[in-house]
Amino acid sequence: MKRILVIGSTGQIGSELTLLLRRLYDRDNVVAGYIRGAEPRGELAEGPQALVDVTDAEELAQVVRTYKADTIFNLAALLSVVAERKPRLAWHIGVDGLLSVLDVARENGCAVFTPSSIGAFGPSTPKDKTPQDTIQRPTTIYGISKVTGELLSDYYHLKYGVDTRSVRFPGLISYVTPPGGGTTDYAVDIFHCAARGERFCCPLKAGTYLDMMYMPDALSACVSLMEADPSKLRHRNSFNVTAMSFDPEGIYQAIRQERPGFEMEYKIDEVKQRIADSWPNSLDDSPAREEWGWQPRFDLPSMTKDILERLTT
Repeated sequence: MKRILVIGSTGQIGSELTLLLRRLYDRDNVVAGYIRGAEPRGELAEGPQALVDVTDAEELAQVVRTYKADTIFNLAALLSVVAERKPRLAWHIGVDGLLSVLDVARENGCAVFTPSSIGAFGPSTPKDKTPQDTIQRPTTIYGISKVTGELLSDYYHLKYGVDTRSVRFPGLISYVTPPGGGTTDYAVDIFHCAARGERFCCPLKAGTYLDMMYMPDALSACVSLMEADPSKLRHRNSFNVTAMSFDPEGIYQAIRQERPGFEMEYKIDEVKQRIADSWPNSLDDSPAREEWGWQPRFDLPSMTKDILERLTT
């Protein structure tokens, strides 16, 4: 039975992932790691929890030893738009913090999952069906830190044998977690507006295609990759994964199929638009499908129907 530490358990994906891991591996075997001011609440607080600053290697090591963790899900990071406002903090958490995690993992025999992002690609990357292995060269501090994280994770695997694994997440859409400062968060906010019967103001231009994924599929990807046979993994850090690619008009029309009276207007956020324009339109995730059986369950119509039903029930 795995003994897991989730760093960033109260963040965008962390809370839902922590609860899923507790259902799969027993509540007492999954520790919710948090920072001051972001303590676990509700169901998340009903299980082991520990104060963990990802940049404090000594504190992190103590938590790992106390709970005898053998697997670390390192979700500590600033989201893309926030990172552009705070580049030094983004690097400190995303890179210095990862180094702390990798060193602690090496010393204590832990496997490590650290998500990357489509933000690891840049404007010189092929835009359509972006290959698994291709030029990256991101132009944001968020993307630069993600590429660095991929390389560091591979380095610790090759040099020290640390079992590092990762996926490049597209935009993640959840009916549970509110928007938190990401470029793709419009695809979360639009559902909440539709459920409330409000007009949506879109920050990205029509024709801005981005890869997206419904949160249940994202959680499945995390668990499936960490359960995969290591002998079959050729890429490790990091796998392209995707479920759908759409632009604002695409998601708007999908919602109107369920809510015909829904209305949307455009008010472009130049920072978000610039970031989105540097990212791929769509990814090729065939290596993930071949190496560990990745297969999403939701497409745009099925996700839209499911979210709106849950938000209005």
